[in-house]
Amino acid sequence: MRGVLFFYLIASVWIWTGCSSTRSVPADDKLYTGTTVSVNGVSNARARKTLRSDLNDLTTPKPNTKFLGIRFQLGFYNLFYKAKPKSLFGRIRDKSGQPPVLASQLDLQKNVQLLQNYSQNKGYFRVAVTGDSVAKRKTVKAAYKVEAGDQYKIDSVHFPGDSSHLSADIRQTAKNTLLQNGKPFDLNVIKGERTRIDASLKEKGYYFFSPDYLLVKTDSTIGNHLTNMYVTVKPNIPVEAQQVYHINNVYIYTNYSLTTANLDTAKENAQFYKGYYIIQNRKRYKPRLLAESMQFKKGDIYNRTEHNFTLNRLINLDLFKFVKNRFEPSPDDSSALDAYYYLTPQQSKSLRAEFTTVTRSNNLNGSDITFSWMHRNLFRNGSHFKLSAYVGSDVQFSGALRGYNTYRTGAEMDFAMPRFVVPFFYFPTYGGYAPHTDIKLGYDILDRNKLYSLNSYRFEYGYSWKENIQKEHEFYPVSINYVQALNVTRAYDSLEKIYPGLDRAIQSQFILGSTYQFNYNQLANGLKPINAYYFNGLIDLSGNIAGAITGANVKNGDTAKIYNTPFAQYVKLETEVRYYRKLGINATWASRLDIGVGLPYGNSVEVPYIKQFFVGGSNSLRGFRSRAVGPGIYVPQDTSVIIPDQTGDIKFEINTEYRPRISGPLYGAVFLDAGNIWLVNDSRYTNKPGAQFSGKWLSQLAVDAGLGLRFDITVFVIRFDAGFPLRKPWLQNPWVINQIRLGDKHWRQNNLVYNLAIGYPF
Repeated sequence: MRGVLFFYLIASVWIWTGCSSTRSVPADDKLYTGTTVSVNGVSNARARKTLRSDLNDLTTPKPNTKFLGIRFQLGFYNLFYKAKPKSLFGRIRDKSGQPPVLASQLDLQKNVQLLQNYSQNKGYFRVAVTGDSVAKRKTVKAAYKVEAGDQYKIDSVHFPGDSSHLSADIRQTAKNTLLQNGKPFDLNVIKGERTRIDASLKEKGYYFFSPDYLLVKTDSTIGNHLTNMYVTVKPNIPVEAQQVYHINNVYIYTNYSLTTANLDTAKENAQFYKGYYIIQNRKRYKPRLLAESMQFKKGDIYNRTEHNFTLNRLINLDLFKFVKNRFEPSPDDSSALDAYYYLTPQQSKSLRAEFTTVTRSNNLNGSDITFSWMHRNLFRNGSHFKLSAYVGSDVQFSGALRGYNTYRTGAEMDFAMPRFVVPFFYFPTYGGYAPHTDIKLGYDILDRNKLYSLNSYRFEYGYSWKENIQKEHEFYPVSINYVQALNVTRAYDSLEKIYPGLDRAIQSQFILGSTYQFNYNQLANGLKPINAYYFNGLIDLSGNIAGAITGANVKNGDTAKIYNTPFAQYVKLETEVRYYRKLGINATWASRLDIGVGLPYGNSVEVPYIKQFFVGGSNSLRGFRSRAVGPGIYVPQDTSVIIPDQTGDIKFEINTEYRPRISGPLYGAVFLDAGNIWLVNDSRYTNKPGAQFSGKWLSQLAVDAGLGLRFDITVFVIRFDAGFPLRKPWLQNPWVINQIRLGDKHWRQNNLVYNLAIGYPF
């Protein structure tokens, strides 16, 4: 019955918008409904289809937008089109509606010329375009016929052959040319080739060269739809454009202000430090900091890479509001450039407060308040010192966790120096990003009402650095975590009989280790290629030295301790790979594979609770609640008292998602997730039968599917997903597809999981 009503509703809307789409069109005009383009004379079917698609997108004006074949925005405009502009309904109409696109806005001759020029720029030199309008009642459509002929292709490419240094340097770039034999003639590629040559020359010191000084001549008279291309330098280009320049003096102004620019750029009182002139009245920065940021020195040949690296490095120090520079010919040497850097400082100290609310996938509603104080230039060497403190809570008003509220309090100190700090060694670095040496010290206390309290102390010393914007490394040779349980209630002790292993969540222990992480992200530069990849790899080691010294073996009852507290011993590896495929202009297919392995040994039978893996939730298996799957096919004896947090030593998860654009910033999603977690050791040590990893792991995967909406405005993404299980591996008959009952309220309450989150899941 609901389906029939929905059908009639859609049909009614369709009829209403169709009949009313011309209500606001003036009597002497018509509604413009779009363009059709027919292409003839192109023998290659794929090229013909591509040209037709490109030409369709070029014509103007654009007709009113449609969704599911219906002009909703136009219909909404027509509903209130007589309302006054500043009235309530007038403002609603102007904000949410779309006025009709009229036939009087159509310029056929302009579009004909546009289509002809575009076709010629794509190598269809013999193109002829005609256009006409087709009227039907109160609507008009434009129809264009394109007689294109076959596309011309490149037969050969020739570079300057004279003996000048400039021509020789241009010839050296020929191996990377964009003009490839057999490829179609394309004006955009020719422009790209000029830009490529200019960029290559900038790397060789031709500071004043420009792409406009290059010509690419075309000879299309050789027959068979082929062309010869001749890259030449325009005659009579300026002398300075042919000159290779090197760096002479470098001046760094650290107190530059737009209001006092003349005073700030005076050269008096300059301090000469390691080849650089540093001008600063207030001595805010140590000269070493600024000298380390400069990626070239006096006498170096100018190149754009080092130019950009220097600017990028100064910006990423997070010390300056504005960074600008200029190069000008040196009065002392006609083949040299003097470099000037103008730095506008920002406030070195800041105080910040943040308030956030969180709705978690296990129905916990939380809030956090964080206060932080930062000094951006401690000791005048660019070091960032940050103190932060927070309080937060998670509360569930209904469900299994009702009454078991969680309260969190903590503080952290973070000291980051913009260089590698290694005792007795100095490591000079090159590139657009300064490395950081980080020292972190933190304390957290977590109080789970009616259950327990946990103290946690953290200390980390390590390094982070970027090779470029896409590649980043983190190495922490020292990472210490001490967890101490307090105020464990009898109620929690009694739960151990129902949920074996719950005592591990509150076990006092030391984690003494090192971590290394590498991240590669092809989308980090903001570009969206057709195929893009993401990789993140983690190595986490703990207790290896202590274990080797003590010879601990917990399986034999020999547990080693430090200050009467056991230490964890394990090796943990995790790899996450993502693949993004553009499907047209407004759709993306995204997939992820996440594999993690933690191998406890020596002093541990399981990886520490805070280091273990879990699945389920808004960024994992979205058809299951957070930490509600696994390990393996293990099922607690009783789930009526409390939902435990299920964790494991091994993780396998795979996700795929299709993201089509619906309208404007609104995107949809259709997703499929699969995965599970397992323990390394069997139930003799974990008391969890069915949780151990085995050769049957593939048959123990949980699977879910669902739909989602994303509101993507680039700055942030608001995401809503609704998922439901397809496979529950702990059941005797795990596939539950035949049990799906979307119209059944009881089924929805027990199976449909809603996730509201910020950002994409992967």
